[in-house]
Amino acid sequence: MHTLATALLLLVAIEHVWILILEMFLWTKPLGLKTFRQSKQAAEATRVLAANQGLYNGFLAAGLFWSLATGERPVQFFFLICVLVAGIYGGLTAKRSILYIQGLPALLALLALLAS
Repeated sequence: MHTLATALLLLVAIEHVWILILEMFLWTKPLGLKTFRQSKQAAEATRVLAANQGLYNGFLAAGLFWSLATGERPVQFFFLICVLVAGIYGGLTAKRSILYIQGLPALLALLALLAS
């Protein structure tokens, strides 16, 4: 179970690096426009906000990688709970799919971590 928890935590960290890239660098590019289903005009208007949001996702990824490097379970729990809360909040306030894309992987990693 420890291997599964580690793998899931790593996947959540990698997912947040990808979110950082999407929000900070691809927000106004075709892939970013398609991913977030918005017009070029809307993306340009929100570019700075998206970059800021991407940076926060990068901090979550950094914390998850740090927790993997140190093996400190409390740190792993902390950052996974942060991701889960962000996923729940985003799913309730912005777009329901955030709950599944961001929240569900964090929940699965948390459950695996608890079981290990």
